Amino acid sequence: MKTTVVWFHNDLRLSDNPALYYAAQRGAVVPVYIYAPEEQGARAPGEARKWWLHHSLQALDQSLQEWGLRLTIRRASQSLPVLEQILTETGADALYWNTRYEPQRWARDEQIRKTFQQRGIEVREFPCYLLHDPNAVRTDAGQPYTVFTPFWKRMLQVVDVPEPLSDPETLRAPERLPASEPLESLQLLPKIDWAAGFRETWQVGEAAAHRRLDWFLRHAVEEYHALRDRPDLDATSRLSPHLHHGEITPRQIWHATLRHSNGKWTKGVEHFLREVGWREFGYHILYHHPYTQERALRSEFDTFPWTEVKTPAFKAWTKGRTGIPMVDAGMRQLWRIGWMHNRVRMIVASWLTKNLLIHWRLGEAWFWDTLVDADPASNVLGWQWTSGCGADAAPYFRIFNPVIQGRKFDPDGVYVRQWVPELANLPTEYLHAPWEAPERVLKQAGVELGKTYPFPQEPIDKSRDRALEMLEQWTKQRAP
Repeated sequence: MKTTVVWFHNDLRLSDNPALYYAAQRGAVVPVYIYAPEEQGARAPGEARKWWLHHSLQALDQSLQEWGLRLTIRRASQSLPVLEQILTETGADALYWNTRYEPQRWARDEQIRKTFQQRGIEVREFPCYLLHDPNAVRTDAGQPYTVFTPFWKRMLQVVDVPEPLSDPETLRAPERLPASEPLESLQLLPKIDWAAGFRETWQVGEAAAHRRLDWFLRHAVEEYHALRDRPDLDATSRLSPHLHHGEITPRQIWHATLRHSNGKWTKGVEHFLREVGWREFGYHILYHHPYTQERALRSEFDTFPWTEVKTPAFKAWTKGRTGIPMVDAGMRQLWRIGWMHNRVRMIVASWLTKNLLIHWRLGEAWFWDTLVDADPASNVLGWQWTSGCGADAAPYFRIFNPVIQGRKFDPDGVYVRQWVPELANLPTEYLHAPWEAPERVLKQAGVELGKTYPFPQEPIDKSRDRALEMLEQWTKQRAP
């Protein structure tokens, strides 16, 4: 009987998994996951994602066990020797995987492909992590896109999203199953239990991803266009960590959404699918400009005088102690549950890069370590967009006012009260700017600025003016 090794990565599911589906059709299957963070360097999973990865691998293994299989888990510094060993142990004559788009994996995957093909092993990879082929969606001049709206329009014109594949009809085990290391040996879970908020918030795995999608389509998608910027409401899909780990695919989301709307592009459906498109755009940029993980897409901003020192102001930002309630609420939500509402991500990023003049790379690295959905494309795209130096970027002079943003998108103060409870008793009119409250109001609310809650680390208007002045000086210095 033919035997195929299926090499899992960010595709931790059974359904709509082409590598697994087609391997099952040709014979026995050996599901393998290799944890080799050294191959990814600085893009190895951060601490929050490790937590998610542990539980996602656990869920995948349980699903495979229902078919009489199990996931072979290995820890290694390099994947190639492990795959060689497993292919030898099982007598497998094929190796399948689903296409990876992270630059850190391109050379490795190509080396593995050539190595095994030279030995007569059938090697196949299948696209399913994205809706589009980054090489196929191009401008009329044949160039990749750097602005979202024309990219989105072209993608809709040229990409026909295929129907998702079903689960394999059957999964057969090989005669010899390779040895597997215990999941616990990967040491993905924290030694100090800081993940209580994660456990309270998230259900991990393929089944949980589809339950969340179903809930979102039944309860939230039709109002998504109107409520998606409201962090005080459960009005977004929260599918990003499931998507990143491949517990659900973008084409499953795409077709389920259009089935729900009977094919109609209502305002809610359109805005939601545009967000799926924004994820595609992030990978389009990363694929064609892999250097953006370290440097600005707009190369002139490589000389912009942001500080790259982890100053006390930066450390206060990471802890949600900036004295700006909307910023602090977001940073505390991130620390507690490993996720932050997208509108608030823009607010906290703008505060760091523009009001504090701290480099986007420091903020992006903090997000990389603390987000359960930390993604090499979306994370960088968002930070460069907000700081004004990336694809389709907001102009640098667009500086979010966190007080105005808070009053607009958290109008009743529900979000701030949840995550900054020391301000909970303040009247809503002062909640987003407690320094504006009269002393008697602060006293009645039990707030003592500088003690129970910090003064703002920077005056909002003054720091905004300073950022604009720096931009003006920098622009003059660059002028010919």
